[in-house]
Amino acid sequence: MSDRPIIDWPAWTDSPPGRYVLAWEQAQLDRVVSDVFGYHALQLGLPQLDALRENRMPCRGLVLDAASGASAPYTYPPVQAQPQPTPSDRYAPDGRATVWCDFLDLPFEAQSVDLIVMPHTLEFTRDPHRLLREAERVLMPEGQLIILGFNSLSLWGARQSFGKMAGRPFVPAAHDLIAFTRIKDWIKLLGFELERGRFGCYRPPLAHEPWLSRFAFMEQAGDRWWPIFGAAYMVTAVKRVRGMHLVGPIKAKKPVLAPGLTPAATQKTHHPRI
Repeated sequence: MSDRPIIDWPAWTDSPPGRYVLAWEQAQLDRVVSDVFGYHALQLGLPQLDALRENRMPCRGLVLDAASGASAPYTYPPVQAQPQPTPSDRYAPDGRATVWCDFLDLPFEAQSVDLIVMPHTLEFTRDPHRLLREAERVLMPEGQLIILGFNSLSLWGARQSFGKMAGRPFVPAAHDLIAFTRIKDWIKLLGFELERGRFGCYRPPLAHEPWLSRFAFMEQAGDRWWPIFGAAYMVTAVKRVRGMHLVGPIKAKKPVLAPGLTPAATQKTHHPRI
């Protein structure tokens, strides 16, 4: 973990800029995860967001890492005081089912999860490449990975860089912010296919609500004129497996008939697109 100053997640998410960013991220997640189907979905870190609340999978879990600042304010139950964890220890204070583990060694079988959401998780882990490899390992073929992060190529990213040098970071992150283009390169190397990318939060990095409100007009302007410079981004990718590429409807060969025979009526087969 970096020895640089780190803003406390709970305190920041209760600040005007924190509420502003989380509201945008929650809205994006609600829209995207509602269309992802399967059986198992995981959210890694940042319990201030309920990333899976609009998802309809039967098994949804919040995974927290005691070593990650992105899991605050929830803390692992003390082992000495309670050697046998009670059922309540496996739930977050808001009632969500919770798994405590090391993000770099996820306790899930390979190809067992249909959806993984990582809200700012890569900005706190000591090894983001390894975490992405773990996510790729546990995801099913055609499973989806959603990553949220702060955009280093933005006014917020610039203020974060200068603020860290002065010992006053603007956003909570244990390490340097990861550029959107770098995320795309990393997931492509792991065999993921980028499905969509979106930027948001175009207002300047201001700490007070009145000033943030004054620049509300920049949301539509930024989305149209400088979309890649939003303060936050969301990446949605699909795990592709070699040999499982879909090529569309398969044309059936006409059967070779014996002389004097006519083909029976057949029903056209539609091949669903997964």
